[in-house]
Amino acid sequence: MKPWETLATATMPDGGRLELVRHDGDYVIRIDGVELMTSRMHGSEDAMLSLACPKPPEDARVLVGGLGMGYTLAAALAMLPAKAAVTVAELIPEVVEWNRGLLGPLANHPLDDPRTETVVGDVVDVIRKASSRFDAILLDVDNGPDALVEQGNSRLYSRAGLEALHRALRPRGAVAVWSVSDEASFERRLRSVGLAPSKHRVAAFGRRGSMHTVFVRQKA
Repeated sequence: MKPWETLATATMPDGGRLELVRHDGDYVIRIDGVELMTSRMHGSEDAMLSLACPKPPEDARVLVGGLGMGYTLAAALAMLPAKAAVTVAELIPEVVEWNRGLLGPLANHPLDDPRTETVVGDVVDVIRKASSRFDAILLDVDNGPDALVEQGNSRLYSRAGLEALHRALRPRGAVAVWSVSDEASFERRLRSVGLAPSKHRVAAFGRRGSMHTVFVRQKA
């Protein structure tokens, strides 16, 4: 049996321990021993921009919240025209370093794309400072709105957070929120503030039968 190899660690703002590990050629990021993401499965992350903005304009502006292993960013860049731009906000500096190093080849080095702007900081702050800026906001910072990786992310899914997302979008822009499960409570929360989302069950890459959920809400 092949052993797990710990490659790097980082500390979350709330004190949680983030680990980059490798096993039998697969990379895994864990928080306090719980699997957060893996290089084996990223099909649902790849689909986020196509669900939120299937026909991006020539000057599209996209915000990716959470760099992870770079798959969401890479899939967005693959869809976008040459004049488009993507801002990726990642809270943990070490995750950016990992993507510039060991993890870079997994998604073909999306941080090196000239259309990419990297912000090391909280995506909540980027959203709150934006006004009619983005055609799409892709949020993959947690295992879901009710399965938080970092407790400060709860601000994203509060009423004030949802209203800030709305303000940050251009007309007809859309936000996509990734979730490991079908979170009915989040769907109800959106509807309670007058935001009617569509919900998409998307197959995860590399594991038959495994499905993730992407919530999409378009600005009128």
